[in-house]
Amino acid sequence: MSTIPAPLSRIVDAGLEATVVLSFSRIGYEVRSHLEGWPDAEQLDGTGRRVLVTGANSGLGYATARSLLASGANVLLSVRSQEKGEQTIRELSRDLGRDLTDVAAFDVLDLGDLSSVREFAARRLAEDAPLDVLVHNAGALFDERAETVDGLERTYQIHVVAPLLLTALVLPKLVEGTPGRVVTVTSGGMYSEKLVTDRIDSPDSYRGTVAYARAKRAQVVLTREWARRFGGYDLDFQVAHPGWALTPGVESSLPGFRKLTGPILRDPTQGSDTTVFLALSGELAGPGRLWHDRRPRGEHRVPWTVPERGEAGELWARVCRDAGVEPKV
Repeated sequence: MSTIPAPLSRIVDAGLEATVVLSFSRIGYEVRSHLEGWPDAEQLDGTGRRVLVTGANSGLGYATARSLLASGANVLLSVRSQEKGEQTIRELSRDLGRDLTDVAAFDVLDLGDLSSVREFAARRLAEDAPLDVLVHNAGALFDERAETVDGLERTYQIHVVAPLLLTALVLPKLVEGTPGRVVTVTSGGMYSEKLVTDRIDSPDSYRGTVAYARAKRAQVVLTREWARRFGGYDLDFQVAHPGWALTPGVESSLPGFRKLTGPILRDPTQGSDTTVFLALSGELAGPGRLWHDRRPRGEHRVPWTVPERGEAGELWARVCRDAGVEPKV
């Protein structure tokens, strides 16, 4: 454990947070974890918890699933095909050096098709197994604008509409948890965008990085709305910011960023640390918060990204309409 006095640790943390490069890179993770004496995510106690991780076959999702399984949790992985699911279970078994038959399973889910989301959720409600935590990790950055089979812009649907629909449909299962928790994985890109509901799906022009950042900003806002609207139930909603991590998505979608920041990017285990921490921790410091490196953080780094009054409510209404659902327990 760290022998650094808590006040000094807080000062160092604040100094890191005042920057972007130091805070989001592996430097921030390594300094904070050392000063504060964190146990590794795999050493946290996940015994008795069942966690659903979306997009669990690679990158942060795979690292999240691996750490959760190492902690003793039971993990359900959502993947886009039977083949990917079988391959992922084999890789996890090899990495952890044991048979995972009783603690790991997968099911097929395509967030680009809302009927797939409904069918997936129906299977969760029908099974005897509990659902304690839902981790919204799946995502992608697309170069070109396209619509899904549901007629929605795909970045918006995959990151915003489909996760809200899935959450809404499995709420009765999550309420059975102790308490049920939803953890959404955002991105540092969201700090560059202000929430404007009318442009959430980039109707006039499309740039992949901007559309992605807008969707990630919406995830943070909706998490606060979930916490506010369902605060009377035994449910908890939180957001994890992974920092800058080296993942297949970064390799393929952001080659320039990868080349510039390569030496200081976090590995996937470091990037998934706060997600695992939130999934397995007990009572946290307030609902609907944004977390980075195991501490609550501010949602805005510059004042011009603060949304107009009432914008969060407009976003909630639009996403519920596009998802065709009115969330209720």
